[in-house]
Amino acid sequence: MDPARAAFSAECVRLTEVLADLVDADLDRPTDCPPWTVRELIAHIHTGVGRLADMLAASAPTRAEVDAAGYFSRAKFTPQVDADRIAGGRRDALQVDRGALAAEVERAWRATEAGVAAAPPGRVVRTRHGDAMLLTEFLRTRVVEVGVHGLDLAAALGRSPWLTAPAAEVIADLLTGGHPTPVGLGWDRVTLIRKTTGRAALTAPERAALDAAGFRPLAFGR
Repeated sequence: MDPARAAFSAECVRLTEVLADLVDADLDRPTDCPPWTVRELIAHIHTGVGRLADMLAASAPTRAEVDAAGYFSRAKFTPQVDADRIAGGRRDALQVDRGALAAEVERAWRATEAGVAAAPPGRVVRTRHGDAMLLTEFLRTRVVEVGVHGLDLAAALGRSPWLTAPAAEVIADLLTGGHPTPVGLGWDRVTLIRKTTGRAALTAPERAALDAAGFRPLAFGR
């Protein structure tokens, strides 16, 4: 199985287990993705993990033009795009019923999983931003979506990170561009992901070490 596909499934299974355990009070907690609450962040994740089903139902572009790293470009995350994403999460959260939450998220990612399994090798899809991407590359962005926002949810809920090893590997590889993490930093993968996505502050020496190692910063809407 493609590593991104395996990571997507593993991380979504773990997220579904966590969501099934939430209580009403959990959903109104603030997150580090302001102004979203836990409820609103989950609504955003639900949309993100289910997005591929509709993309696969559309006609395929003739060739890929953007990879996963290119998808996370600064030009894409304009103030208007960010505002629309925030508003969408808040709007979709109005439909969230805690009792059906885990089942709805599972339905969305299972539909994506089935679509990916049925797609022919080399399938190209078009994103909502207009990017033509290999399905396997876009799926890497979905691993980032569910994995990194899973870290946000864990922080908001006061829980230890539940990031799975397959997802951590896919996300770390994307963030580092395949470069090894500088040994002197002493980071595990969760720390790497938190630091390089803005979830934890970089010190000046850490930033210098990343620059020297050739890391290419990616842009992520919060």
